[in-house]
Amino acid sequence: MRAPIGNFDQATPAPDCLDELIGPVADAVRQWRGSVPADRILHVDTDPRWADTAVFVEHYGQELLERSANCVVVAGRRGGESTLAACVVLSTTRVDVNGVVRRQLGARKASFASMDTATGETGMEYGGITPIGLPDGWPVLVDSAVVDLPYVLVGSGRRRGKLLVPGKAFAELPGAVVIEGLGTV
Repeated sequence: MRAPIGNFDQATPAPDCLDELIGPVADAVRQWRGSVPADRILHVDTDPRWADTAVFVEHYGQELLERSANCVVVAGRRGGESTLAACVVLSTTRVDVNGVVRRQLGARKASFASMDTATGETGMEYGGITPIGLPDGWPVLVDSAVVDLPYVLVGSGRRRGKLLVPGKAFAELPGAVVIEGLGTV
């Protein structure tokens, strides 16, 4: 199948390539219940050597710069309590951790989670974290600009491979909260 965005050799509906996905992501695809059918979530194989954004878009298509999202894990703290959450913003922006995220989580302090925490808690590879298949109960903060796109390129849970996801599907993820201005320039 031809990918709706980017210059990829092959795009495969995620339910047809569960063995290419790590456990939590494959489980989330199997259990998918959103209004967007699971077979509209596509997996594309990518070379991890081209993971750097500039090299990636040069190889797979310049339009991907404006249609890619990053998923980062943040930790909000208040008193002795810590809350982990995922933030999904366009790759051309940065997460407003100390403003929007901190307020949304009701935290006194918020910061990016350490690599060990992010990978250990999600079961995903660093540099490939995706909002699909995150632990139960996690807030998934999604910038409204992501939801507005027809398709968005995001990690697949591994450094090799990406997912192409209809933007509105992000609003239907478990724990999703769509927020205007989560990503800042």
